[in-house]
Amino acid sequence: MTKNNLLQKETSKVHQEVLDANENYAVNFGEKKDLGLPPARKFAILTCMDARLDPAKYAGLSEGDAHVIRNAGGRASDDAIRSLVISHKLLGTAEWFVIHHTDCGMTLFTDEIIRDLLSKSLSTASVDQNGWKNVSEEGGSKEANNISFLTIADQTESIIEDVRRIKDHPLVPSYIPVYGYIFDVKSGKLIEIPEATKFGEAT
Repeated sequence: MTKNNLLQKETSKVHQEVLDANENYAVNFGEKKDLGLPPARKFAILTCMDARLDPAKYAGLSEGDAHVIRNAGGRASDDAIRSLVISHKLLGTAEWFVIHHTDCGMTLFTDEIIRDLLSKSLSTASVDQNGWKNVSEEGGSKEANNISFLTIADQTESIIEDVRRIKDHPLVPSYIPVYGYIFDVKSGKLIEIPEATKFGEAT
Protein backbone atom coordinates (compact mmCIF):
# COMPACT_ATOMS: atom_id res chain seq x y z
CA MET A 1 0.00 0.00 0.00
CA THR A 2 1.40 3.39 -0.99
CA LYS A 3 1.90 6.25 1.44
CA ASN A 4 -1.02 8.16 -0.13
CA ASN A 5 -3.29 5.11 0.21
CA LEU A 6 -2.34 4.74 3.86
CA LEU A 7 -3.06 8.42 4.43
CA GLN A 8 -6.44 8.10 2.71
CA LYS A 9 -7.31 5.08 4.83
CA GLU A 10 -6.52 7.01 8.03
CA THR A 11 -8.42 10.04 6.78
CA SER A 12 -11.46 7.87 6.07
CA LYS A 13 -11.29 6.45 9.62
CA VAL A 14 -11.19 9.95 11.10
CA HIS A 15 -14.03 11.02 8.81
CA GLN A 16 -16.26 8.27 10.19
CA GLU A 17 -15.27 9.01 13.78
CA VAL A 18 -16.32 12.64 13.33
CA LEU A 19 -19.68 11.64 11.88
CA ASP A 20 -20.27 9.14 14.70
CA ALA A 21 -19.39 11.76 17.32
CA ASN A 22 -21.76 14.21 15.70
CA GLU A 23 -24.60 11.69 15.83
CA ASN A 24 -24.06 11.31 19.56
CA TYR A 25 -23.87 15.08 20.05
CA ALA A 26 -27.03 15.77 18.07
CA VAL A 27 -29.07 13.31 20.15
CA ASN A 28 -28.72 15.56 23.21
CA PHE A 29 -28.63 18.92 21.39
CA GLY A 30 -31.88 19.96 23.07
CA GLU A 31 -32.15 23.59 24.15
CA LYS A 32 -29.01 24.59 22.24
CA LYS A 33 -31.30 24.99 19.23
CA ASP A 34 -32.64 28.15 20.89
CA LEU A 35 -29.26 29.89 21.27
CA GLY A 36 -29.16 33.39 19.81
CA LEU A 37 -26.75 34.55 17.11
CA PRO A 38 -24.89 37.19 19.18
CA PRO A 39 -22.51 35.74 21.79
CA ALA A 40 -24.23 35.89 25.18
CA ARG A 41 -21.18 37.03 27.14
CA LYS A 42 -20.23 39.65 24.56
CA PHE A 43 -16.53 38.93 24.16
CA ALA A 44 -14.22 37.38 21.59
CA ILE A 45 -10.98 35.40 21.76
CA LEU A 46 -8.30 35.35 19.08
CA THR A 47 -6.08 32.35 19.68
CA CYS A 48 -3.94 29.66 18.05
CA MET A 49 -5.23 26.60 16.20
CA ASP A 50 -2.89 24.33 18.24
CA ALA A 51 -4.81 21.16 19.14
CA ARG A 52 -3.65 21.36 22.78
CA LEU A 53 -5.63 24.56 23.34
CA ASP A 54 -9.32 24.28 24.22
CA PRO A 55 -10.70 27.80 24.72
CA ALA A 56 -14.02 26.41 25.95
CA LYS A 57 -12.18 24.83 28.87
CA TYR A 58 -9.45 27.36 29.64
CA ALA A 59 -11.88 30.29 29.41
CA GLY A 60 -14.97 28.58 30.82
CA LEU A 61 -17.12 28.79 27.70
CA SER A 62 -20.35 27.08 26.79
CA GLU A 63 -21.96 27.09 23.35
CA GLY A 64 -23.26 30.55 22.58
CA ASP A 65 -21.02 32.39 25.06
CA ALA A 66 -18.31 34.00 22.92
CA HIS A 67 -16.68 34.21 19.52
CA VAL A 68 -13.47 32.18 19.16
CA ILE A 69 -11.28 33.06 16.18
CA ARG A 70 -8.39 30.69 15.52
CA ASN A 71 -5.44 30.64 13.15
CA ALA A 72 -1.83 29.49 13.17
CA GLY A 73 -0.22 31.39 16.05
CA GLY A 74 -3.37 33.31 17.03
CA ARG A 75 -2.05 36.22 14.97
CA ALA A 76 -3.84 39.48 14.20
CA SER A 77 -3.94 38.81 10.47
CA ASP A 78 -6.16 40.80 8.12
CA ASP A 79 -8.73 38.00 8.25
CA ALA A 80 -8.66 37.81 12.05
CA ILE A 81 -9.27 41.56 12.26
CA ARG A 82 -12.08 41.21 9.69
CA SER A 83 -13.75 38.70 12.02
CA LEU A 84 -13.25 40.88 15.10
CA VAL A 85 -14.72 43.91 13.36
CA ILE A 86 -17.82 41.90 12.38
CA SER A 87 -17.94 40.45 15.90
CA HIS A 88 -18.28 43.93 17.39
CA LYS A 89 -20.12 45.87 14.69
CA LEU A 90 -22.88 43.37 13.96
CA LEU A 91 -22.86 40.99 16.92
CA GLY A 92 -22.04 43.20 19.86
CA THR A 93 -18.82 41.90 21.40
CA ALA A 94 -17.32 44.54 23.67
CA GLU A 95 -14.04 42.97 24.89
CA TRP A 96 -11.38 40.99 23.06
CA PHE A 97 -8.62 38.63 24.20
CA VAL A 98 -5.49 37.84 22.18
CA ILE A 99 -4.07 34.56 23.50
CA HIS A 100 -0.85 33.01 22.22
CA HIS A 101 0.79 30.04 23.94
CA THR A 102 4.09 28.52 25.01
CA ASP A 103 5.78 25.88 22.85
CA CYS A 104 4.09 27.28 19.74
CA GLY A 105 4.98 25.69 16.42
CA MET A 106 5.10 29.15 14.82
CA THR A 107 8.39 29.76 16.64
CA LEU A 108 10.03 26.77 14.93
CA PHE A 109 10.40 28.16 11.43
CA THR A 110 10.64 31.38 9.43
CA ASP A 111 8.94 32.57 6.27
CA GLU A 112 12.10 31.73 4.38
CA ILE A 113 12.15 28.14 5.66
CA ILE A 114 8.54 27.32 4.81
CA ARG A 115 8.72 29.08 1.46
CA ASP A 116 11.76 27.03 0.52
CA LEU A 117 10.11 23.78 1.64
CA LEU A 118 6.90 24.51 -0.29
CA SER A 119 8.80 25.54 -3.41
CA LYS A 120 10.08 21.96 -3.65
CA SER A 121 7.18 19.87 -2.30
CA LEU A 122 3.62 20.24 -0.98
CA SER A 123 3.82 17.04 1.08
CA THR A 124 4.23 17.14 4.87
CA ALA A 125 7.81 17.93 5.93
CA SER A 126 9.72 16.46 8.85
CA VAL A 127 12.05 18.01 11.40
CA ASP A 128 15.07 16.73 13.31
CA GLN A 129 18.13 18.17 15.02
CA ASN A 130 19.28 19.52 11.66
CA GLY A 131 16.05 21.39 10.99
CA TRP A 132 13.14 21.04 8.59
CA LYS A 133 13.38 18.95 5.44
CA ASN A 134 11.12 17.58 2.74
CA VAL A 135 10.59 13.83 2.69
CA SER A 136 10.35 14.06 -1.10
CA GLU A 137 10.96 16.95 -3.42
CA GLU A 138 8.39 17.01 -6.19
CA GLY A 139 5.34 19.07 -7.00
CA GLY A 140 6.24 22.26 -5.15
CA SER A 141 5.05 25.80 -5.82
CA LYS A 142 6.51 29.31 -5.57
CA GLU A 143 3.09 30.64 -4.52
CA ALA A 144 4.27 30.67 -0.89
CA ASN A 145 6.41 33.69 -1.78
CA ASN A 146 3.17 35.70 -1.86
CA ILE A 147 2.14 34.74 1.69
CA SER A 148 3.26 36.22 5.00
CA PHE A 149 3.11 33.27 7.39
CA LEU A 150 3.31 35.53 10.50
CA THR A 151 5.89 33.39 12.24
CA ILE A 152 6.92 34.20 15.82
CA ALA A 153 10.46 35.07 16.91
CA ASP A 154 9.52 36.21 20.44
CA GLN A 155 6.25 35.21 22.09
CA THR A 156 5.89 38.28 24.29
CA GLU A 157 6.69 40.65 21.45
CA SER A 158 4.22 38.91 19.16
CA ILE A 159 1.40 39.42 21.69
CA ILE A 160 2.26 43.11 22.02
CA GLU A 161 2.49 43.46 18.23
CA ASP A 162 -0.89 41.83 17.67
CA VAL A 163 -2.71 43.85 20.34
CA ARG A 164 -1.13 47.00 18.95
CA ARG A 165 -2.16 46.10 15.39
CA ILE A 166 -5.76 45.50 16.47
CA LYS A 167 -5.98 48.69 18.54
CA ASP A 168 -4.41 50.81 15.78
CA HIS A 169 -6.78 49.51 13.10
CA PRO A 170 -9.07 52.26 11.77
CA LEU A 171 -12.13 49.98 11.97
CA VAL A 172 -11.61 49.13 15.66
CA PRO A 173 -13.26 51.55 18.12
CA SER A 174 -10.95 52.89 20.82
CA TYR A 175 -13.46 51.92 23.55
CA ILE A 176 -12.94 48.17 23.03
CA PRO A 177 -10.36 46.78 25.49
CA VAL A 178 -7.97 44.18 24.07
CA TYR A 179 -6.20 41.93 26.58
CA GLY A 180 -2.92 40.13 25.87
CA TYR A 181 -2.20 36.69 27.37
CA ILE A 182 -0.03 33.61 26.87
CA PHE A 183 -1.48 30.18 27.62
CA ASP A 184 1.05 27.91 29.34
CA VAL A 185 0.69 24.45 27.79
CA LYS A 186 2.45 22.86 30.80
CA SER A 187 0.21 24.35 33.53
CA GLY A 188 -2.98 25.34 31.73
CA LYS A 189 -2.71 28.88 33.11
CA LEU A 190 -3.26 32.15 31.29
CA ILE A 191 -0.34 34.53 31.87
CA GLU A 192 -1.02 38.20 31.25
CA ILE A 193 1.40 40.27 29.20
CA PRO A 194 0.94 43.60 31.03
CA GLU A 195 2.48 45.74 28.28
CA ALA A 196 0.05 44.31 25.73
CA THR A 197 -2.99 44.76 27.96
CA LYS A 198 -1.84 48.28 28.83
CA PHE A 199 -1.65 49.18 25.17
CA GLY A 200 -5.02 47.53 24.64
CA GLU A 201 -6.85 49.61 27.26
CA ALA A 202 -10.14 51.20 26.31
CA THR A 203 -10.00 54.97 25.80
